[in-house]
Amino acid sequence: MHSLIDTNQLVADGVLTPQQARIVEDRARETMVSLAINTVLCTGVVAATGGMILWLANAVAVAITGTVLLVAGLFILAKAPQTVRMFGNAAALIGAGMLIGGAGLELVDKYPDHAGWIMLLGGALVVAIAGRAMIWGGLTTRFVQGAILLMGLSLHLSGLGVLAEDWVLGGLPRAGLFLYAAIAIAGAGWLINVRFVTALSIIPFAQMLDTGTGYFGAVYVFWSPEPTLTILQMGAVVAGMSWWAKRLPERSAAHGRTLAIMAFVVANLAALVGSLFGDVVGLSIWGPGRGSSTTDMTYEQFAAAELAFRSGTLVISDAVFSILWALALIGIGAWSAQTGRRVLFNATLTFAGIHAYTQLFESFADEPLAYVIGGFAAIPLAWAAWRLNQWFAARPTPA
Repeated sequence: MHSLIDTNQLVADGVLTPQQARIVEDRARETMVSLAINTVLCTGVVAATGGMILWLANAVAVAITGTVLLVAGLFILAKAPQTVRMFGNAAALIGAGMLIGGAGLELVDKYPDHAGWIMLLGGALVVAIAGRAMIWGGLTTRFVQGAILLMGLSLHLSGLGVLAEDWVLGGLPRAGLFLYAAIAIAGAGWLINVRFVTALSIIPFAQMLDTGTGYFGAVYVFWSPEPTLTILQMGAVVAGMSWWAKRLPERSAAHGRTLAIMAFVVANLAALVGSLFGDVVGLSIWGPGRGSSTTDMTYEQFAAAELAFRSGTLVISDAVFSILWALALIGIGAWSAQTGRRVLFNATLTFAGIHAYTQLFESFADEPLAYVIGGFAAIPLAWAAWRLNQWFAARPTPA
């Protein structure tokens, strides 16, 4: 929903009639119920597909069962009444998932030398067929078409990943692979009009700079080896998608806003890393040890090379990062509140709480003067926000 309203209060104020309020509530309920039903259905399809493949554990049995379920599902969708079409959706998707997923597992297990290319090309073929059906119609329902398209894309990108491991890709080629995956996922999300899929494209996009989760000290944590560059990367996405959202129809604009908020979240996570550890900009990309000339260095030589690199590049301390992040959160929070960007405001408030909580224990636990300064600084900030709100409220209403 683009905005939250109290329909009872609006009826009481005479802004809406009871009938209009009922329409608003019914549409909101239908949206939420549809989301809940599709979530349950998709979760069940994924679980049943994976379970059937592992339970049968035989390529021929998986292929036959998948084909039977796919044909049965398509028949139900074509001939059965509306009341049982959900069963047709489920059968068709489980069957297609068994065929595509089973083929991928069989290729990786039995034909590892050729699996990458076959998965890459086979997945692209599935995407092309389902995409054509999505655009020009045919085959079956859009729900099944979209789901099969995503299955084909998963097979395609998995094949690309297998090839990347075989070729031991690194550096710019590896970054290009992640960029391609991000564009492909975002494009698929836009085509099937599912913003959750669009949001997933931020994962490979962030991994262009090795930003993501990792296993450290018996826990999985978020890590960004280049927080400054990641913030700039995500900031470009936020700016670009915000510009895009203002100039395109709502269907496309909604996907742009989704990507913008996901990039904002990743940028703030990178800022959290920078506020804890600081940043030596470029160290993990073009620093010592990243080229063939430094592979034979001794430990002392490597330490000297890293020290020299630090002296010639931008180094941001954790304290400076913390202050800059706090100022950015204050500015973005005030702007998003005044312009009615509820999702951005909520995200900003969440990260402001995370930042404050983190710095409380990391930096200021034994510095009471910091609380005094912060407390008194909040008073003029609150006054400035109040005056800014008055200025916005006093603006003339557009004709």
